[in-house]
Amino acid sequence: MILLGLADNTPFISSPAGSVDVFVILLSAHRHEWWAYYAFMATVGEVVGGYLIYRLAEKGGQETIEKKVGKPRVEKFYKRFEKRGVITVFTGSILPPPFPFTTVLMAAGVMQYPRKKLLSALTAGRAVRFFGVAYLGRTYGQQVIAFFSRHYRTMLHVLIALALTAGIGALVYFKWYRPTAQRKGLD
Repeated sequence: MILLGLADNTPFISSPAGSVDVFVILLSAHRHEWWAYYAFMATVGEVVGGYLIYRLAEKGGQETIEKKVGKPRVEKFYKRFEKRGVITVFTGSILPPPFPFTTVLMAAGVMQYPRKKLLSALTAGRAVRFFGVAYLGRTYGQQVIAFFSRHYRTMLHVLIALALTAGIGALVYFKWYRPTAQRKGLD
């Protein structure tokens, strides 16, 4: 769980979005008595991974984040941190994928946001998220697994259709609708 949490936050080795949540649910459903342990390990991995991103952005500077995310989007995060840094980190750490939480951590690093505040908000947010997910997995996991086991073909077809739709949508966006500044930088 710790290694998966680390991989979830790093820009170099990326685990699939939501994989930590899925593993916490499955493990908590399988071994009810260990649900708090799984939530704790996921929280530790995510906090350590988040801190590494923060430190890399702190050393990498403003150019790195602006190149990765885009200047207009980064400016929004800078403004949020100036007003409500702890709330931004806490809220971002609770939100599930596809919320771009790495961007929040990178902005905190670039702005040299205080480490204690970052770590406390990040730890609290991730703990709320993973302890909640683990509890739900412990309580309802067996029913959910049984449902997906009975209807796996239908669910597989739905997931394939969603993936195809998302792929076509991304292709259309990146080919024709993305902002001109991004097109120039990526083409």
